[in-house]
Order: sequence, then structure tokens, then C-alpha cells
Amino acid sequence: MRASERLLKYAVIYTGSNEETAAQTPSTPEQFTLANVLADDMREIGLTDVSVDEHAYVYGFLPASEGKEHCPPIGLIAHLDIVNEFGGMEIRPQVISKYDGGEIALGTSGRTLDAQQFPNLKQAIGETVITTDGTTVLGADDKAGVAEILTMCERLIQENRPHGKICICFTPDEEIGHGAALLDL
Repeated sequence: MRASERLLKYAVIYTGSNEETAAQTPSTPEQFTLANVLADDMREIGLTDVSVDEHAYVYGFLPASEGKEHCPPIGLIAHLDIVNEFGGMEIRPQVISKYDGGEIALGTSGRTLDAQQFPNLKQAIGETVITTDGTTVLGADDKAGVAEILTMCERLIQENRPHGKICICFTPDEEIGHGAALLDL
């Protein structure tokens, strides 16, 4: 699966964190929904020892390929929550194929993105751009990171590329400053 497809799959799962309930982790039960989807996806692509703990931290491992067991392991981490300050729970991404460099209407929200306001958009001319429809956040911070990590692991496995041990963790509540609080190193 492509990283963009994974991002679209994960983005629509509402995972807003909540400062008002920050005494519990995760601060919202919806974060478990994505945590469990990620665990299933991790198992499906071939990661081992995949688990979701009682605080919605998701762990999994890609064992070292044969002959690379001596390599130091690396850890990859991303968070699964989104900010809770804008919009509702129904997230609607939109895909712009072959972006032409012009203004991007964010659905029918009346909001737009343009290269004057966001100069980095110029680098995306001719590419596919994924945005929100303007009624909620997209959640690409950091669901894009989650998608990239799992896509990389899947490619390493499918293409039989040599690698040392890779340790993966996806955390809840980063947006309210609690993402690493209960991380089991």
C-alpha cells in the first residue's frame, strides 16, 4: 500500500486529544480505535510482537534480516492523536491530483490554500496534494509519519532489503504534551 493511501485511511479516524482529560492516558477513547487499526496493519505487513497497551501505545518490531543481527537497532516513533481545537469528529480529506499551482479550495468551507500564503506549495506543482476539506484538521501531523513508517517497513519486507532490528512505537496524546510520558523504552 502507498503511504498516501495509508494516510487517507488513518486520517478519517478521529483521534483528537483533550487537555481537559489529560490526567488519563489516552485523554480520549477514540485514540484506541486507531491504535487497534495500526496494530492490525502492523501484523498484516509482517511486524512481530505487536501490541497495544492499556494507554493506547502501539508497539511492534521488524526483526533484523539474516546476517544483520549485529547491527544496532533503530527506533521509529510517531503519534496517533490530532489537535482537538478545530472542527468536529468527521474528517474529510480531499485529494488534488496533479496540483496546478493555483488556489486550492478546501471543500465548500470558504477556506483556501495558495502558494502566496504557503510558499512550499510551489514544490508540489504536478504532484498529488492531500488536504482537509476545511471543516476539520486533516491530522497529517503525525498520521503521515505513521503512514510513512508502516510503508517503509512493508517495502523492506516485500523487497527483502537487508536491515537491522527496527522498533516501532505509536503514541497517544502528543498534541497535549503527554506523548512520551508512558512510553516503555
